[in-house]
Amino acid sequence: MGGYILKRLLIGVPTLFIIITASFFLMRSAPGGPFDAEVDLDPAVKANLEATYGLDLPVSGQYVRFLGALSHFDFGPSTTYPDRSVGELISDGLPVTLRLGLTAKALAAALGMTAGIVAARNRNGPIDAAVMGAASLGIALPNFVVAPALTLVFGVYLHLLPVAGWGDGSARYWILPVIALALPQIAAIARIMRGAMLEILSADYVRTARAKGMPENRVLWRHVMRAAFLPVMTYLGPAAAAVVTGSVIVEQLFGLPGIGRFFVQGAMNRDYSLVMGIVILYATVLILLNLLVDIAYGWLDPRARVK
Repeated sequence: MGGYILKRLLIGVPTLFIIITASFFLMRSAPGGPFDAEVDLDPAVKANLEATYGLDLPVSGQYVRFLGALSHFDFGPSTTYPDRSVGELISDGLPVTLRLGLTAKALAAALGMTAGIVAARNRNGPIDAAVMGAASLGIALPNFVVAPALTLVFGVYLHLLPVAGWGDGSARYWILPVIALALPQIAAIARIMRGAMLEILSADYVRTARAKGMPENRVLWRHVMRAAFLPVMTYLGPAAAAVVTGSVIVEQLFGLPGIGRFFVQGAMNRDYSLVMGIVILYATVLILLNLLVDIAYGWLDPRARVK
């Protein structure tokens, strides 16, 4: 298993390098620059600013300079926030984004699996129909529709929860953002869990266990649950990407001080260093999360282990 983990890590390094390279050149290929919005900016001042940030170099020279700074874990200065470095901005927003994303992912896994189990145990009944109908609706509605609806109901009409901001960081400020981010994942996991449960409940070894007189609860927890969790575990890796992209939208809609807000502002202002720093962070997190999913899959299913 150790060799498998090392192999996956070695694969992750060139993957991250490709993402960095593609993102760098895609950012530079977009029209406009960090200082083009300043219509009254003197050409000499603009030239000095571009020289300060290395933007007067050819794109290949900028790339080499960026890689050199990145080798020292330096993302460079931000043009949107000239008095702060990209590392400082990320360190300020990362705790909020991690809290939002990890809580939403844990909530989605817990509620989605529970809903899928309940639906499978009540196959073709009213409970099954209600759960799957809600799951279909959850998948169909994107974050940017769910978030305003939640704020309208629980914030404007009922006055139960704040509609924006982080406040003192207490639970009441992040309940709505977490729900808005988790709902599509809850729906997807519920459908996957139900399908896996139904398939395994009709398997030969489950019927054999029942024929031997094994109690239903023991059949469920010993033979069904572990195998049914494998498709969910496979989905959790790609689902992390959906949580990351969704957090960018949710943070913007709820006015949260996370790195998703910095990403949007950096993209709009052509802040190359800020966008690249956040892209690298997101890519690293996703690669590590997929590695953890692969390790967990090997632990759950010995047939998938690689020596």
